[in-house]
Amino acid sequence: MLMLSRRLLMPLSVAAAVAAATTVPAATAAADTDPVVSFEVSAPAAPEADISRHGHVSLWSDRLEIRLRTANRGPADVTASTVRLRFSEPLAVRQQLPQGCLRGGRAAVLCETGPLSAGGPDRGTALDLRLAGRPAEVVVRVDTVWSGGARDADSGNDVHTVLAPSTGDAYAF
Repeated sequence: MLMLSRRLLMPLSVAAAVAAATTVPAATAAADTDPVVSFEVSAPAAPEADISRHGHVSLWSDRLEIRLRTANRGPADVTASTVRLRFSEPLAVRQQLPQGCLRGGRAAVLCETGPLSAGGPDRGTALDLRLAGRPAEVVVRVDTVWSGGARDADSGNDVHTVLAPSTGDAYAF
């Protein structure tokens, strides 16, 4: 029985992989096409959309209210999108989240905002959350984590960071 050590097998497996990658049988060399070129020609382009998110955040005591408007400025429709809201303070364990929203960790919520037609009406999302403590302020980060497969060339209008002091006032984004 032949015993080979790992030291011997590693150079052999690397050498075999390099040989397999660089060796092309003569009969198929002329028929093969460049895989990068054929991929670029046959792959459909992702539709382009411009998802924007705006709204306001209010904090008082342990209550955090978020009102969010999501729109698609086009040119293509979006089948669905998901917004992520992250908080500098942890949320209370028990939460009443609206339909289409779920926890994304101790200090995050994800909400599906539904289909967005290009230039169509905004979609609203309302969250009334409880924090684990009573902070003097909270930072809320809003961003898109799914855009229905559409490419968003101007993602700056759907990414926001808001500082909300515990005054009960609405801080816009």
